[in-house]
Amino acid sequence: MAKKNVNKNSLEYPREARRSLKPSYDSEAFGRWSEKFARFLGTARFLVFMTAFVLIWVIWNSLAPEDLKFDHYPFIFLTLLLSLQASYAAPLILLAQNRQADRDRIQGNEDRERDERNMADTEYLTRELASLRSAIGEVTTRDYLHSEISDAIEEIVNKINKKA
Repeated sequence: MAKKNVNKNSLEYPREARRSLKPSYDSEAFGRWSEKFARFLGTARFLVFMTAFVLIWVIWNSLAPEDLKFDHYPFIFLTLLLSLQASYAAPLILLAQNRQADRDRIQGNEDRERDERNMADTEYLTRELASLRSAIGEVTTRDYLHSEISDAIEEIVNKINKKA
């Protein structure tokens, strides 16, 4: 029995899972997390927490006994921590801004397409209204018909009166 020549790249067959040593991550989940983080950095709560943290750090390392101080003046370790926080916060904020810009661009495109459809619908309805106005101009109106019938009745009554 001959073995069929099966094309593994065909869409009829699922791909085999490949194992990789490269770390993988869900970029969408990371993006959502970065947006939450950037949103938190822009709140009063973050400013209060950060101010309290720095004040406690400075007060402890200024007023505590010498053997309990862990970061002496000029607070090099605190500076390092704040720099590290800033070095991670800036790219995360930029990532969140880029994601928002992408959403804004998509929304703008959808708005533009909707506006074009609305404009086309409006133009169509305008043409239909113009054609209806034109057609109504050719249709007999009720007042005109009433006056014609009244004239015809009056003419018939006059003819009957002349014969009588």
